[in-house]
Amino acid sequence: MSQSLEQLETPALLLDEAQMDRNIARMREQVRRLGVSFRPHVKTHKCIEVARRMMETPEGPITVSTLKEAEYFAQQGVKDILYAVCISPNKLDHVAALQDRGVRMQIILDSVEAARFVAEHASRTDRHFDVLIEVDSDGHRSGVAPDSPDLIAIAQALQRAGLPVRGVMTHAGSSYECRSPEEIRAMAEQERAAIVQAAERIRAAGMACPVVSLGSTPTALFASHLEGVTELRAGVFVFFDLFMAGLGVCRIDEIALSVLATVIGHQKDKGWTILDAGWMAMSRDRGTARQPVDQGYGVVCDLGGTPLQDFILVDANQEHGVMARRPGAAGEPLHLPVGTQVRILPNHACSTAAQYGHYDVTGPGHEVKDRWQRVSGW
Repeated sequence: MSQSLEQLETPALLLDEAQMDRNIARMREQVRRLGVSFRPHVKTHKCIEVARRMMETPEGPITVSTLKEAEYFAQQGVKDILYAVCISPNKLDHVAALQDRGVRMQIILDSVEAARFVAEHASRTDRHFDVLIEVDSDGHRSGVAPDSPDLIAIAQALQRAGLPVRGVMTHAGSSYECRSPEEIRAMAEQERAAIVQAAERIRAAGMACPVVSLGSTPTALFASHLEGVTELRAGVFVFFDLFMAGLGVCRIDEIALSVLATVIGHQKDKGWTILDAGWMAMSRDRGTARQPVDQGYGVVCDLGGTPLQDFILVDANQEHGVMARRPGAAGEPLHLPVGTQVRILPNHACSTAAQYGHYDVTGPGHEVKDRWQRVSGW
C-alpha cells in the first residue's frame, strides 16, 4: 500500500512510523539502564503491529486496560497479560475464558472484599487466579496505601484462599500534574519507595511477593534508579502527545501521532479557518488547559508536520474544528484555501486514537505506506 496524504479522506489518524520507533528505542534504553523487565502498556495504541515492537517476546508481556484488549492480543498470540484495572465479579468469567485459551492472565484488586469474591469464584470453579494488589503511591486514584493495615489483610485473605499474592503494582498518575523535571524525578522516587515498602511489608508478614511493578511514562523516563522493583510499565511514550510535551517529557517534534484534516471554510472577520476535524476527531481532552501553555484542542501543523506558528484549534464542535492564532498571539490570520490539508497534534494520544479504527502509517516522505487496525470498546 502506498498513497499520498492528499489522497486520504479526512479526518484521518496518521502514525509516523520512524518517530514511533525512536520513542520505543528511548524507552528500551531506559529500561536497560534501570535493570528491570518491561511490561509495556498497550492501552494507547491497541494495535498488534505496534505491540510487537514493544514486547520482549512475541508472547508478551503486556499490560491492558480492558478485557477487549486482552481478547484481541490473545488472538494475536500474546500469552502474558496483566489486566491493570481492579477486577469486578462480572469480569471473572471472561478472565477464566482467556486462561482456558492458554493466556497467563494477571488481575489486580485493592480490597478484602474483592479478594473474597475472587477467592469464592476460584473455589467454585476449581481454578487459580494470579493476583496483584494495587498500591496507592500518590493519592491519584485506586489502590491501598503502602502503610495501611488493609494491605496485609488483603494478602492474608488471598493466602488463606490458596491464592498467594503474585505481587504489588502501582501507577503514579500524579506525575501528570508535575511542573518540572525535578518534580517528576521526585514523584518517580515516591512511586518506587511506596511500592517497595508495600512489597517489604508483605514479605515481613511471612508471604512471598515476587512481582514489584510500577510505571507511568513520566516517572519511567525520569527515574534515577528502581532498586527493589522488578517490572516497569508505561504506554503513552510510544506516541507521546502535547500533554507529555507540556510536562517536558518529550519535544513537540517527537510526537508520532497526528490527525490529518482539511480546510472546509473560513470566518474571515473572526480570523477563523474551519477544518473538518472537531472533537469527534480530536476527542474532548483539554488536558493542556491546566498547563502553562494551553494548546486548545491541538496544535496545527503543515502537511510535513511542522507547527504553524501559534496556530491551534481554539474551539471544536462535533465535526468542525476552529483553527486560529492562540489567544494573545500577535500576527495576521493565515488564509489557507479550501481543500488545503493540515496535521493536528493531539493533547492526549490515548483519547484521540480511540476515535479511529485504524492508523494510516506514514514513511520518510510522508506518504502512506500501510494501514494498521486497532481495537476499541470494552
